[in-house]
Amino acid sequence: MHSSGLFTNPYAIEVLRTKREELVEGINDPDHLLSCLIDNGIFAPEKMMAMSFYRTRTEKNSRVLDILISQGERACRLFFYPCLKQVEPKLYNKMRKYVSEVNESIRDARRQLVGYLLEKDKVWFEKSCEQHQERESPRRKRQEGATKKKGKETQLSRAAKPRKHHSDIGIFDAAAKGYLSELEKTLKDDDINALNSSNETLLHVAATEGHLTIMEYLISKGAKLDVTDQKGRTALHRAAEKGHGDAAKVLLHWGAHMYSLDKEGKTPLHLAAQNNHSHILKMFLREEARSNGNKRSFLHMAALKDESSLAKMLLKSGASIDGKDKRGQTALSYAVSQGFEDTAKVLLEAGASVDSSVAERAFNSNHPSIFKILLEYSKDLPSNVMKSALFKAVQKNLHATVAALVDRGTDINAYNEMQYTPLLLACETDKAESAQVLIEKGANLGIKTPASDTALHLAVRAGAVSITNLLLRKGMEANATNQGDETPLHVAALHNKGALVGPLVNAGAKINAVTKELVTPLHTASQRGNADVAQQLLHHKANVNAKDKQSKSPLHFASERGDKTMVEMLLNANADPNAQDKEKKTPLHAAALRGHLSIVQVLLAKKGRLRDKDMDGCTPLHYAAVKGNTEVVKILLTSGKNKNIDDRNVWRKTALHIAAEYGHSELINLLLSYGAAINAIDNNKDTPLHCACKAGHLHAVNSLTNWSQGEKANLLAANSLRKTPLQVAEFNKTENQAQIVTLLKKKMLMIK
Repeated sequence: MHSSGLFTNPYAIEVLRTKREELVEGINDPDHLLSCLIDNGIFAPEKMMAMSFYRTRTEKNSRVLDILISQGERACRLFFYPCLKQVEPKLYNKMRKYVSEVNESIRDARRQLVGYLLEKDKVWFEKSCEQHQERESPRRKRQEGATKKKGKETQLSRAAKPRKHHSDIGIFDAAAKGYLSELEKTLKDDDINALNSSNETLLHVAATEGHLTIMEYLISKGAKLDVTDQKGRTALHRAAEKGHGDAAKVLLHWGAHMYSLDKEGKTPLHLAAQNNHSHILKMFLREEARSNGNKRSFLHMAALKDESSLAKMLLKSGASIDGKDKRGQTALSYAVSQGFEDTAKVLLEAGASVDSSVAERAFNSNHPSIFKILLEYSKDLPSNVMKSALFKAVQKNLHATVAALVDRGTDINAYNEMQYTPLLLACETDKAESAQVLIEKGANLGIKTPASDTALHLAVRAGAVSITNLLLRKGMEANATNQGDETPLHVAALHNKGALVGPLVNAGAKINAVTKELVTPLHTASQRGNADVAQQLLHHKANVNAKDKQSKSPLHFASERGDKTMVEMLLNANADPNAQDKEKKTPLHAAALRGHLSIVQVLLAKKGRLRDKDMDGCTPLHYAAVKGNTEVVKILLTSGKNKNIDDRNVWRKTALHIAAEYGHSELINLLLSYGAAINAIDNNKDTPLHCACKAGHLHAVNSLTNWSQGEKANLLAANSLRKTPLQVAEFNKTENQAQIVTLLKKKMLMIK
């Protein structure tokens, strides 16, 4: 098992929380990872069985991370290394890169977590320590210049630590009592960093007692500043804990790291605060301001750990309440993000500023109550922050926060960038509780969206039954129209919200209201195939034969769609199967054109007239021939007992002409077998064979010329231009021209 002696920092938990979503998505083999966690003693073996109840990979991953966080820092550290490194090396390296880039304001936490992730990576560890030395302050460089030892030494590496249990304890007594002359006599060069049984150096002992002369002498001889004792504490920890301000000042002067964490995750400042050494706190804050260029850290660290008492002491000692770290975040930002209410209260009571980013963080955290803390404890919030917060609260349906914001004076009818008010947003997104709060607190019900939709339109579109009923009870106009003259009932029909038809009609909605195109709600429902709404509309006596601007009835739309359920529903409600639109097309024309066999059958069963002609003189049979739909043609011929087989349109074309023009050879054979006139002529005296030759349909020509039952195709028939089918084929350049000409010449015995 890996030692945790060098690396104890709850920041491992924070990284796991921060990157939680990425880890949940990135872990591809949760079972393998779970086995690894069990092998390393982090989870008990029975966890494997418990995890089998979670069905998906992401559910398993999420649960594993929750358990790790609950078990604390050590479990999180071991999760990163060795478990994640072994099971998901790519994801591990990604986490390592993230940690190495964490803001310098928490650089000790960053450095130590890198240690977590790379505890066994010696090459990297030595390299990182060398880089750390290169970044040391000029004071540290002066100290290194004073030492007599050659080469670079790693500050925290236990592999290079001095020998322990020095046999001559006189040097430690001298350091403890402040006897410099005695120390100088007995101290040897290789004893400068010697450790006693408690892992204390001479510098630890001198700092504990506050002996400045001894400390300066030891540092000049090369004493290392950041060696840690059994509790993980440096000499600076000792000086701060004991309240020795001058000793702490000397150590800071020579480059001691004031953010070092002991095994309990405490910095020297923590120990000074615990012992009420306010002068030490002030010194650290001054040093922080001087060295970090006002990039505050201690207050941020207190906020990240929810150390409200420490935060209060820091503020009392002069910490900048709104100081920002290198990420541009204040301490309040971090407290809010983590949902640390006590620390947030301390910061707010001290006057921390709340801007839009802080409000955003409050809403994006998993702690809904934190924004209420912002409202309750902040002195004044800018109006733009209040407005933005109101829309955010509506989106998340935090109705208590919505109420609090309105009570604090936020404009209840403010507009967002989409020109929506909070009420319009609540209606569109079906946030019932928030909508109720807004309505009760006096939101303007008459405001519309840029498309002139009212709150009622939006609520109906969202299927928000409770909001719709509330708006209607408040007296909202049920027949209000938008830009397209659509009423809420049209919207219900469009989006198939059948449950809202009754409440709207009962509130006075006109069942047959029309748009600019004279479209009724039943037209809309029929066109979209929304049977639930159509049934409700018919139940409330909607006009089943209403016509729109093109004189189409709901049955026309249903027939065009091929929606058998809707067609039968409309016919059962006495829809006219022979209603004609502006072009005199009936529903049967529409169904035949689109090849909807089942609709043709239903319409014919309801006495749909198969010989009705439209403005072009076309019957449903003509349109069926256009598509080459043999099944539809069969049922139309059978129903009409073949009497309609040679019906002609205004161009005197029969269904056989049309089949030949479109090249439907199978349909040609069917029509001929039912008795279609093979040599019927149209206005141009073209026979079906002329039509097939002109369009270049080889198979159609073949079907017509090979027909041998009854009358045969007249190969010599001349049209109005006195051209035979062969001459027509020769004149019209088509893809199959040569083959058609050859076929006709053979049939005419002109060639073999």
